[in-house]
Amino acid sequence: MANTQDSNSSTEKKAIDLFIKLSIVALLIAWSVMIILPFAITLLWGIILAVSLYPLFKILLKLVKGKKAIASSIITIVLLCIILVPTIFMITSIIGEIKDLKEAIDSKTLVIPPPNAKVAGWPIAGKKIYDAWSLLNSNLESAIVKYKDQIESAGQKFVGAIRGLFSNIMMFSLSIIIMGVLFAYADAVKGAIGAFMKKLLGNNSQEYTMVVIQTVRNVAKGILGVAFIQFIIMGISFVLAGVPFAGVWALLVFLLALVQLPGALVAIPVIIYIYSVKEPLPATIWAVIILICGLSDNVLKPLLMGKGAPVPMLVIFLGALGGFMLSGFIGLFTGAIVLSLTYKLGGMWMQNNGSKA
Repeated sequence: MANTQDSNSSTEKKAIDLFIKLSIVALLIAWSVMIILPFAITLLWGIILAVSLYPLFKILLKLVKGKKAIASSIITIVLLCIILVPTIFMITSIIGEIKDLKEAIDSKTLVIPPPNAKVAGWPIAGKKIYDAWSLLNSNLESAIVKYKDQIESAGQKFVGAIRGLFSNIMMFSLSIIIMGVLFAYADAVKGAIGAFMKKLLGNNSQEYTMVVIQTVRNVAKGILGVAFIQFIIMGISFVLAGVPFAGVWALLVFLLALVQLPGALVAIPVIIYIYSVKEPLPATIWAVIILICGLSDNVLKPLLMGKGAPVPMLVIFLGALGGFMLSGFIGLFTGAIVLSLTYKLGGMWMQNNGSKA
């Protein structure tokens, strides 16, 4: 009887001891997650960039004779320059133009050119735009008073957009630095990820790791690559067609492409403008060229996203689109990865069931 009581007591002590240990481990994990959570998106972007650009890093590594620190520093500095230099010029230019605009308004030397008569014929809002533009040309002070609320609202939205853009650029710059660190310790990082995946998925870890890597690269090519290509070809078309603020329109194409909206949305108002200032024949030629460029994503996306994909392109595309709707831009990658892994796991489960039958 005493032995039974001792055994029960020992079992209770072991259960309590195990509960305390598990609670401490759970507390440490939860605490660590809370510490990392503010940087989760930045860290995730750093990992995505590292996976996407690793083939380029390997090429660069050969050129510098295997010196990881030099290769990672070069690619990090180049990317930071690509992101930060245009941003600094853009912000400096915007601040300068705002100062010049304010000085011109204060000194009453600002002159708004008169609108083309064809503007009034633009569909939907042409007449309103023409009237507002004409008032700005004939009586600037009266126009400012009349449209004061709209101008203030637009100004606040513009400042908020610039602030948000600057914040995102800083976050992305930090992600680039994280990518550089991952490249510098590439072997150790690969070993740690390999060990974790093997612990998690067993013998199939390598296959699923390749699914994740290939999916990230395909989404990067299919989303970022297509957006960049459209930005370039439509930007060139806008410049050659003589569209004012061609760079701004091209940037808008890039941003819309990132959120999976067609460049044709930008092409339509640009085409309307071209018809309002050019003769019918050249306007039609440019309209066709710009419209083809705007719809090019329908051809480019399947080619780039499906090339070498470990799962059907439709799975990757639906995952990217659904992920974006669920969790924003980062969801383009996380959604595609999750759906691709689910597809592979479902296929393996079906195969195992089939072999048992």
